[in-house]
Amino acid sequence: MKAAENFLAGSGTKLKSLVKYIIMLCISAALLFPVVYMLANSFMSSSEVMENYSAVSGAAVEEGRTPGITFSLIPEKVSFMQYYNVLLRKPRFLFMFWNSVIVTLPIMLGQIAVATMAAYAFAKLKFPFSDKIFYIYIIVMMMPYQVTLVPNYIILDRTSLIGSYWSIILPGIFSTFGVFLLRQFMINIPDDYCEAAKIDGAGYWKSLTSILLPQCKGAIASLAILVFIDNWNMVEQPLVFLKDETMHPLSIFLSRINSEDVGIAFACGILYMFPTLLIFLYGENYFIEGIELSGIK
Repeated sequence: MKAAENFLAGSGTKLKSLVKYIIMLCISAALLFPVVYMLANSFMSSSEVMENYSAVSGAAVEEGRTPGITFSLIPEKVSFMQYYNVLLRKPRFLFMFWNSVIVTLPIMLGQIAVATMAAYAFAKLKFPFSDKIFYIYIIVMMMPYQVTLVPNYIILDRTSLIGSYWSIILPGIFSTFGVFLLRQFMINIPDDYCEAAKIDGAGYWKSLTSILLPQCKGAIASLAILVFIDNWNMVEQPLVFLKDETMHPLSIFLSRINSEDVGIAFACGILYMFPTLLIFLYGENYFIEGIELSGIK
């Protein structure tokens, strides 16, 4: 009887695991399909891409054909023409790619520097109203960006920064999210480390750089990845703060590709995704560690 119960219990556990893995596999496939589809179409010829695109976009109805899902994930003939057109015949792509770099890297580095010092103050220093100020940080962090868009525009306009890269970089550097993330990490580090350093004659800066930062590599890597991805994909800020279209980042360029250049759009999408993918793969272990230890679920 016991053996039968154990067998049924084991079968139930295996069935639950199987169902869980099937669900995870279906979700993963649904999330990866757009990327695989984009990658496959980037290696197709322009005519093949347009044929697939018209089949799923409704253009077939306009052409008198029966619409249907007839696209293929395997190119009839592998072609690098889309990448050739993007990299060598479309200099605007590289120009706007550089615009994205100009905006994203300073925001990432600046936010790490500012957030590290602010998080240290909130986590390890005692000063009046520190908790209340931090609660204000949390409230600001929970606000949608659109709520602060108008106040930011007014301030930037009065400081004559509208139309320059600084109108995007400065608000991005002083973000509340980085302070929250690093503070949650530092607050879990025992105060005894800083007290021992203080006894040895170390000041605030020495305690931060020699004691806390080496233990915060995971959280800093997590912040770097999240900030880079967030600002690499920005759309609203450039449209509002930058008047000159030649200063727009690549995210704006991709949104303006028309249906006649849909093949180039797939190649641009792959190239646009490449930097974020490299950064995530390089810092994946630090990213997971930082998210787990920072208390963000």
